[in-house]
Order: sequence, then C-alpha cells, then structure tokens
Amino acid sequence: MMVGTQRVDDGSVNSPKSYGITKPLSLAGPSAADFKRNLELEKYLVDEGLYESEEDTMRREEVLGRIDQIVKHWVKQLTQQRGYTDQMLEEANAVIFTFGSYRLGVHGPGADIDTLCVGPSYVNREEDFFIILHDMLAEMEEVTELQPVPDAHVPVMKFKFQGISIDLLYASISRLVVPQDLDISNSSVLCDVDEPTVRSLNGCRVADQILKLVPNFEHFRTTLRCLKYWAKRRGVYSNVTGFLGGVNWALLVARVCQLYPNAIPSMLVSRFFRVYTQWRWPNPVMLCAIEEDELGFPVWDPRKNHRDRYHLMPIITPAYPCMNSSYNVSQSTLRVMTEQFQYGNNILQEIELNKQHWSSLFEQYMFFEAYKNYLQVDIVAADAEDLLAWKGWVESRFRQLTLKIERDTNGMLMCHPQPNEYVDTSREFLHCAFFMGLQRAEGVGGQECQQFDIRGTVDEFRQEVNMYMFWKPGMDVYVSHVRRRQLPSFVFPVGYRRPRPSRHQNQPGGKSGEDGPVSNPSSVVERNVKRKNYNEMMDARPEKPEKRASLSPHSLDIVSPDNSAITTGCTPPVCNLGRSPGEGNEAADLNIESAELTNFARDECNSGSEQALEVDSMALVQECSDPAEAFGKCVTPDSSDVVATESGQEENLDRDLRSVSISVVDEVEMESKSYGGTRITGEVAESVQLSRSCGQNHDYESKSLVTGMEKAEDGASSSRLSLKSTV
Repeated sequence: MMVGTQRVDDGSVNSPKSYGITKPLSLAGPSAADFKRNLELEKYLVDEGLYESEEDTMRREEVLGRIDQIVKHWVKQLTQQRGYTDQMLEEANAVIFTFGSYRLGVHGPGADIDTLCVGPSYVNREEDFFIILHDMLAEMEEVTELQPVPDAHVPVMKFKFQGISIDLLYASISRLVVPQDLDISNSSVLCDVDEPTVRSLNGCRVADQILKLVPNFEHFRTTLRCLKYWAKRRGVYSNVTGFLGGVNWALLVARVCQLYPNAIPSMLVSRFFRVYTQWRWPNPVMLCAIEEDELGFPVWDPRKNHRDRYHLMPIITPAYPCMNSSYNVSQSTLRVMTEQFQYGNNILQEIELNKQHWSSLFEQYMFFEAYKNYLQVDIVAADAEDLLAWKGWVESRFRQLTLKIERDTNGMLMCHPQPNEYVDTSREFLHCAFFMGLQRAEGVGGQECQQFDIRGTVDEFRQEVNMYMFWKPGMDVYVSHVRRRQLPSFVFPVGYRRPRPSRHQNQPGGKSGEDGPVSNPSSVVERNVKRKNYNEMMDARPEKPEKRASLSPHSLDIVSPDNSAITTGCTPPVCNLGRSPGEGNEAADLNIESAELTNFARDECNSGSEQALEVDSMALVQECSDPAEAFGKCVTPDSSDVVATESGQEENLDRDLRSVSISVVDEVEMESKSYGGTRITGEVAESVQLSRSCGQNHDYESKSLVTGMEKAEDGASSSRLSLKSTV
C-alpha cells in the first residue's frame, strides 16, 4: 500500500493522508535496488528463524483459549463465594486481551504472550489475582515457573502454560459485569480505576493505536521484527535493565514509518538509523498529539510535571493517558544505545552501497570484550521456585544500581548492564549471574589517581533488594568486581577462544588483540587457583541463613594481585566505515537526505506547533531541583564518597566493615612489570571499591576475603586487605 494522492468519486484529487504530528520527510517509493535489498532482508529474517510455524501459532491460540476458560471460572467462583444472585453468577465474566509483540504480529518462536485479564469491580488484584488465581494456577500440571511480581510498575504474573511463556496482567474495571465484546480502546474503561490498572489497560490500548497510526502495518511489522532482532543481537533490548523493550522499539519504528509512508522495510530500516542517529534527545518521539481528558489522569508534559523534565529519552505512548514508555533509560544506557545507533547507521550506509551484506548488521555484540572491568551480580536461592521469584525481583531493581553508581560517582563512572543472565551448569547450588561493564565517562576531567568509592552504593542496593516482600531464607545477592581476564568461563559460548592481550591498546573498539589462548603458563595456573578459591568460598557458604539479618555479603570472586590487571576506558566498537569518492547517485542521495534529517531533528519538536512539546535540554538542566535524575547533570556526592589518593597508597580498611579495595589498572604496564608470574605493587590509576556490610560469621568472611591475596607471614587473618596493582 502506497500513500499518495487519492482520487475520489467526482474525479478530483485529495491531498495525501498525513500520519503523525509533522509532515513526512519523503513520499518517495522504492527503487529497483530497494526492492532487491528488501528481498534479501526478508530472506535473511526467514533463514534466521524469526517466524514461527503454523503449528506453533495454533498452539498459542489453544493456550490463550485455555487461559480464557480459567479466568472465567475463577471469576464465577469468586462471584458465588461472595453471595451474589444467580443472575449475577450467570453473567459473571472476565475477558482476555493480548498486547505486545503477539498483538502487533511480530512475535517469533519461543516468544512470550503478553496478556491482560479484565475483570469486574469486585474482583481485586492484591488478593483475588495474586493469591487466589495464583494458587489455582499453581495446582495445574500445565503451569510451570509461576512467578508473581506484584510490586512491578505494571504488576504481572509470569508463568509457562504447556511450555509457552505467559505474562498475565489484571485490570479490575468499574463494572459489575464485563461484556464479552468490551471495547478496550474506549476511554470509559478508565473511569474510577487506580493508576496501576490504567498502566495495565494501556498495553492493549497502545498496541491498537500503533496499528492505526502507521501507513502500512505489514511494512511496519517486518521492519519492527528486524529491529527487535538487531536490538537483541546488540544487547540493547531490555526495558528492565534501562534499555528499550518491545513497546519502545515499536513506537520508534512506527514514527519512522510515518516519516517515510511509502518506504518498504529495507528502506525503513536504513531510515530508522539515520533518524535516530541524529535525534536530539531529550526531544520526545510522539506518534500523535498528546490528549487531555476529563478523567484527570496525569499525562506526560514536562511543562507541567516536574518529574517529566528528567526523562532522558522520552518515547510517548499514543493512547490516553499518554506516558513516557522509556522512563527506565539512564545516562549510561542512553550512551550505549546512541553508539549502537551509530554502528547500525554506518553498516546500513555500506549495505546501500553494496559493500556489506545484511548479516553484518546483525553481528553479535561482544560484550565481554568491550570492557576491561565488570561488576558481577550473583543471585542465589534455596530452590528453583525461590530462585525464579528472587531473580525476577532483583532484575527489576538492577537498573537502580546503574543510577546509583552514576549518582555517587558524579557521572564519571558509566555502566553498561548486560540484559542476559548466565548460569554455571557445573555448580550444584541454584544461582544465576548478571554483569555490568564499567568505564570512565568520556570527556570527563578528574585527577589521574582518583578513586571511585562505590562501597556505600552497593550496600544501599543490597539493602533495597533485601526488602523483597516474599523474601525467604537462602535468598541472597552478591556484587563483586571482576576484570576481563578473570571473567568466569560460563559466560562464553562453548569453543570460544579468548583474545590474546595486546601490548598496544590502540585497536578499534578497544579489543585486545587476536584470538588465541593466553601464552603465559603462570597466568593459567593463577586463574585455576582463583577458580578453586571461588569454588571453596561458594561451597562453604551457609545454604539457608535463619534470618535476614544474618545474610552476609561476602564476595564470590575477589580480585587478587596475582591476577592480571586491566584498565577502564574501553568503549564498545563502533564501525567507522568510510565511503570512497565517486560512488554515484546513491551516495549523493544519502548526503542530501542526511542534511534534511539534520534539519528535521533540529526543528521537529521546537517548531512552535501547538502539537509539539518544547523540551530544551539546557532548560531542563537549569530547572532541575533533583539533579540525581536530571539530564546532563549529576549529583555531587559527599567528599568522602569520591576519594583522591596518592599513587601507591594503601587503604587501611576497617575489619568490621570487611571492605575490599579493587584496583583498576593498565594491562600493558602490568605485563611489563611482571616477573616470573609475580605482580609488583606500584601506582594505582583508578580504583573501584566495593563494600560489604556487617553480617554474622565474621571469621569465615575474613578468611574468604583474604583467600587468594597476600597474607601475613604468620598465616593469621589480615585486617588490612590490600589489593594494589601496577600501573
């Protein structure tokens, strides 16, 4: 379907239908080369297995029908128990709606189904949904991995039904009887409901609006399927960790479809990266004008709502009440996504000049080669059911750790959370791990030997996590610092060979050299000793602490001076793909369209239109009263939080606090000062300090922390835990 002039019955010509709050950037259709690239793209997506079979589609429909029966029976049962009349019992009903990728038609094999159950006013969420329905589902053989998350921004119950993942939300509307043909897009369903219910209902309402606001929903679906796959491959698909989730990517793609209404998917993918490489955040992405309504729910408007001014990457939902769907984005994650947009734009330029293939765009992001320092967050629990619930809670709070580190380091230490979880299958106890890359923020001044003290930050994060409503003995979380060469083997795919460290750290993307085994035998021995100490520490940990106060945050993996040191400052690889002169008309067209995009990115949200909101970044910073969340401005912590130390100075750490100073040093100089596998203590460039607060079993923890480190000659536990390494 092309969007152009339309002829009416009398033969006159209508102006083209307009989508969005601005005019399209281009009404041009595809060329022969575009059609060719589009066929190649669609073939690539099919070959990658992004489309599910008809059999799987039928299974999903059967599962949805079964869930619909279950919730209807649940509501009738509650109606009977509460003494309603026979007529009410007969009419008692609940309706299942879908939203997200399934509703938009872009789900793939194994994807979950986002579902919403709409019930009557007398069936509530807190007890009826999260307790009674939860218990009903728990007794069913078809249901596995049942995990309630009542404290989420949008309360949800996660489970698998006959192997298919379901995210089930609940909304109680102000009606005694829910009609089977309920029109959820009508704003009347929002009358007399609380804000969690509004957020639950808006998932379906937003999905319906998106499909109405795009010129060609088939082109939209193919483009969105492509961009979601790209985001997962590049590690930026996760709302919970501060990146973008499914609805965010759908809104970004839909806006590009509005700007290029006659473009086919191969063109839309290219325009996507051109547009968002030049987008001036925090100007908002909006599909339609923001509506006010007599219902009085707050809508996103930084002119009126103080908190909205701090949003870094506003992507506004099109259904009332319009909200920012990307409130989770932090300075660190925005930086990562901006770099990845640039990477995609560079690759697409090469594809359009026939210098690259589509496979280049979807290359896996090598997260564990991109940084030299990482935080490892280990999550443990007593049994599989507890781990599932505990992991969901910790993961939902994980982005807070990123925000707290940005706040407490004055924005000088940037974090890159990895959305994927990792499990060491060789371990007997139940656990999973998440990782976060660390690097000094680019363009930030500071003393060469400045330390980043995040002991209190980590402790604050652990305290908040341990406030989990359904906490049980055995649930615990550990945060430790690891360097790239100390990363556990289970994070790498089978057969992966780690790159050999280079003595010249000037390669693109900060990579360390060619792939190959580490040649120094002493390094291998040291790593084996380290892993052994890691095993002993984990095996010695009490399995089930009797009470929460006894949970001790001993580190799972302590950095020792015997391990190779690594430096911060490595940035993710961004392709720098140049274009040779004389490429012809396509290259000239790219330059012309790039200039148009620059003007559009500058003017779209500051044009003075009543439909567009003016959001100037400088004004945001000047008006901030809560700098911890403001764009372009960070909290200056107390002087005790950012400690500048002299080179080579050792920290005398209070044994009662059991704190550990973990040095972040240069790998090249470290190699040059190594002799016979022994590391020589020297100057410290930067330090990341992690603190573990008090707990029981003091002697055990002291011995664990000292494991792998230099000890006093008499073998006694040392109260000074010095981890100084060479620069």
